[in-house]
Amino acid sequence: MSDDTTSTDFMNYNEIVEKALKGVVRESLNRAAATGLPGEHHFYISFATTFPDVELPDHLRERYPEEITIVLQHEFWDLDINDEGFSVTLSFNNNREFIGVPWAAITGFADPSVQFGLQFKTVDEADYDLADSIAEQSVNGRIDGMEVETNIDGDDAGEDAKPATADVVELDQFRKK
Repeated sequence: MSDDTTSTDFMNYNEIVEKALKGVVRESLNRAAATGLPGEHHFYISFATTFPDVELPDHLRERYPEEITIVLQHEFWDLDINDEGFSVTLSFNNNREFIGVPWAAITGFADPSVQFGLQFKTVDEADYDLADSIAEQSVNGRIDGMEVETNIDGDDAGEDAKPATADVVELDQFRKK
């Protein structure tokens, strides 16, 4: 066996991890759409505003030309999850605004109530076959250097405590060079 085959990722682990982590986002949104957000749960979802097929009012795109973080907590309506992404209506300055986000545009997902978060690097639309469902989604290119941000802490630190910092794991550190 040559050295080339031992250092080449023929399994495409980054694809598998990316698909699984986007599945966490999808499942969380599905649960919120079906039953609402229980307890103190709420979601921060960041996405690239310049990504193709992102639906965003012009005034928001002008204000956030590269990335925006939306919050799903108390005032959101018509949360719809499908194979291509999700859509939701949110209130901005007491105006309801429709937002549509492809899965591939998502750059971050967090639920601060339980100190959980995921961070994704943005990927060109060409790297995704958006016609497939997220469960069967295939990535045509590699997603190198994807970061996974998690900090799940069962301790209740109380209101006066400082926010917990997240541990960032870079998958590249586990690859053979």
